[in-house]
Amino acid sequence: MSKHGTLIKFHTLLLLFIAAPALALQNQLADHPSPYLAMHSDDPVHWQDWSRNTLQLAKQEGKLLFVSSGYFACHWCHVMRRESYNNEQIAALLNKHFIPVKLDRELEPALDAHLIDFVQRTQGRAGWPLNVFLTPEGYPLVGMTYMPAEDFHKILNNLHHTWSDEPDSLRDMARRGLLTLIKLRETAPPEKPVTSAELSQAYVQSALQMGDDLLGGFGQANRFPMSPQLDVLLQIYTLQPDEKLADFLKLTLDQMADNGLRDHLDGGFYRYTVDPTWYTPHYEKMLYTQALLSRIYMEAASILKQEQYLAVAEDTLDFVMRKMRSAQGGYVASFSAVDDRDVEGGYYLWRTKELEEILPPDLLKVAARYWHLESADHPNEAMLPLGGISTEKLAEELELKPEVVEQQIERARKLLLEARAKRGLPVDGKRLAGWNGLMVGAFATGSKVLERKDFLEAAEQLRDFLLNELWDGAALSRARQGGKPLGEASLEDYAYVAEGLARLSAVTGNKQDADLSNKLLTLAWQRFYSKDGWQSSEHPVLPGMPKSKAQDDGALPSPAALVISLSLKSGDGALINKARSAAADSLAAIQDQPFWYASHVAVLINSKKPVLPVDQ
Repeated sequence: MSKHGTLIKFHTLLLLFIAAPALALQNQLADHPSPYLAMHSDDPVHWQDWSRNTLQLAKQEGKLLFVSSGYFACHWCHVMRRESYNNEQIAALLNKHFIPVKLDRELEPALDAHLIDFVQRTQGRAGWPLNVFLTPEGYPLVGMTYMPAEDFHKILNNLHHTWSDEPDSLRDMARRGLLTLIKLRETAPPEKPVTSAELSQAYVQSALQMGDDLLGGFGQANRFPMSPQLDVLLQIYTLQPDEKLADFLKLTLDQMADNGLRDHLDGGFYRYTVDPTWYTPHYEKMLYTQALLSRIYMEAASILKQEQYLAVAEDTLDFVMRKMRSAQGGYVASFSAVDDRDVEGGYYLWRTKELEEILPPDLLKVAARYWHLESADHPNEAMLPLGGISTEKLAEELELKPEVVEQQIERARKLLLEARAKRGLPVDGKRLAGWNGLMVGAFATGSKVLERKDFLEAAEQLRDFLLNELWDGAALSRARQGGKPLGEASLEDYAYVAEGLARLSAVTGNKQDADLSNKLLTLAWQRFYSKDGWQSSEHPVLPGMPKSKAQDDGALPSPAALVISLSLKSGDGALINKARSAAADSLAAIQDQPFWYASHVAVLINSKKPVLPVDQ
């Protein structure tokens, strides 16, 4: 063949090589069962769904993966979609030079946690939307959270050019970075193990150091409920009553119940507040938040002798039954932070003119004071109903009888809820196994503590949904959306469903529920535990996905700690032996920073047969 013919053939192959990805890749998310992923089906980005094939595609094409993880209720995920993923220039860059992947973090919790850990350690903070670039081999290279379109465009350009010029250098850097990350996760056995009492004391000390004595909660910025940490503090208080600890717990629980973390019109808690004063929520409502906080308030009512907390718990469980129950069985994952007009908090906020149109003058006067809807200086400001004033005090201020004030409040509430119902609030209808497992436990506990038969019925109906729709006798599915199971179950699904069944069995005495709980625990040990520790996914796809002796608590309790705790109480000798060994192994990871491993701390200080040395 002539030199000219060879050149033509080379250019033809080159054109085919360049054209092939554009022909092969298109947006795969149309009609996806995940509402979050389906929301991105109209993006001009050629989003790929996550699988082993996606990683293989990146290797074949020699392109960086761009993995963007988020969830339906996330406000800033919506913002970045609007600003960046609907931007034609940004989409063209992603489509041409990267393999773009959209991830529903609620369906891939193990992968998301791995990437969150990477971004947290490299950037100092992490959250959603979570955006991480990975080499074709699956090594994380660089990650970030929300980024304005202009800055994101620059990063895409810079990464494309650097990858084109120095792919081997970036591969080596990412590989070495992953090895460093793996080493950072490792823990060495302590030189001198602490005793149970010493660990308990260290936990309380670290919690109070992080606690805010004036406003309650932990840290100095956003305010998250931190349910696992509060739960362990309540447990420690029962063992070692301390006035300072009791005051902090009551302050925190009062702030969460009375201010902006809670929906004072219709019940339920938001995920967190964006300010340390607890006033301005991030308006998403998650199913797990309701399950965990209803349980916290029931425990606190008994432990701290604060009967009013029972009303908070009951109101929360009633909200879940009323608003989050799916017509197809089970309970939905979340309500969005943005309304159907894409306005953050728009479903929950009120302006003075709206209130004047909805409420007659006598009701407006009571409602404005009761829910702090008074903005004479800023009449156009959108206001969120807050709590914190009793009907007795309000009746005294207005010189009315308490029963009259209560009637007016309920009339005002009804009118406002009727008006709010005309607004649109997007819902993520996924029924997640683990989160519904937590709700089984919350309803079961509520049925006993609050003496509500309908809560027991809800717990048993939810158990039946999980067994009929997400359990095939050998394995759990992660979720149900429409009529289809969705995703592979993670460690948290097995742990939370097992705990829900154990709590339900403790209330009813149903041995079948207890036996199935133990079966799920056995499977959890088999599928997610080895001598190297715990892993969240049964079939991890990326290299370096963590195995750890202890799993820290996030918004939800550590699944590993929960499996250990339930196993110790199971009555099954094999489970108990595994749990005692794993509990002892966890000490190295938690001893230096016990606050972040609250659920593991609870295991070590509450075990009937001590795992740690006992004080002499």
